[in-house]
Amino acid sequence: MATEASTSAAGGIWVEGMSADNIKGLVLALSSSFFIGASFIVKKKGLKKAGASGVRAGVGGYSYLYEPLWWAGMITMIVGEVANFAAYAFAPAILVTPLGALSIIISAALADIMLKEKLHIFGILGCVLCVVGSTTIVLHAPQERTIESVAEVWDLATEPAFLSYAAIVLAATFVLIYYFIPRYGQTHIMVYIGVCSLVGSLSVMSVKALGIALKLTFSGMNQLIYPQTWLFTIVVVACIVTQMNYLNKALDTFNTAVVSPIYYTMFTSLTILASVIMFKDWDRQNPTQIVTEMCGFVTILSGTFLLHKTKDMVDGMA
Repeated sequence: MATEASTSAAGGIWVEGMSADNIKGLVLALSSSFFIGASFIVKKKGLKKAGASGVRAGVGGYSYLYEPLWWAGMITMIVGEVANFAAYAFAPAILVTPLGALSIIISAALADIMLKEKLHIFGILGCVLCVVGSTTIVLHAPQERTIESVAEVWDLATEPAFLSYAAIVLAATFVLIYYFIPRYGQTHIMVYIGVCSLVGSLSVMSVKALGIALKLTFSGMNQLIYPQTWLFTIVVVACIVTQMNYLNKALDTFNTAVVSPIYYTMFTSLTILASVIMFKDWDRQNPTQIVTEMCGFVTILSGTFLLHKTKDMVDGMA
């Protein structure tokens, strides 16, 4: 007779397929997707209202900081990000991350209703391909390794492979900011989104470290006395400020229904890559998993191509 409970690879106890912690993580992830998806629309409306009476964010203005509607969107996004952060504390990334795709659907639906921004039929297909590709990659990604201290995360972050990745990300970010954005920021959506996604992949690694630190601290093992905890905090703050600045520019310049899925897919792909390098996930994968992930990347590239090529077509479902 089969037992009703078994121990998972991560050490949690599963009851009839899903643990209590995973259910909490699922609810938090769903809530996060709703808040984040809605925040794109509220912030966009705030940016448009601020741009009507001041210098637009897309051309370097910051008048949106005086717009209550933009702050309402910002607070909504913060609530969503906090829920997402909490979800990772209860459930594995393989459960939480795919649910981020729901924010794309919510954002696109609200953009159609509230902003009258229409997607061409091929743009809708591109959005679907992006969601399918991202979900395929995440669902076939290996389980995360168990981390028990901030010092362990620091050791992983300072290994040559991840230091090389971080150096490439920072170099690419500076090139985008100082060379490509002044020349192509107003015409190529991938420039702004590229900065947000590259920086975001580093922020998630630091967020994981902070999550571990807080979880251990609340369990009685104080991690706040270690300088690594505060260094990761500084990295998170710097990355989030950078992401928000260039995400605002992207939202103010391009169609929200296009910004949201492209940002999600690029951010998810780079985050998975960073996690693979830092936690050496590929060492625990078989060829089938790797091939499936490559198929997911091809699907994402196809969806992104369709979204980019149809961003100016506005005949909706026709």
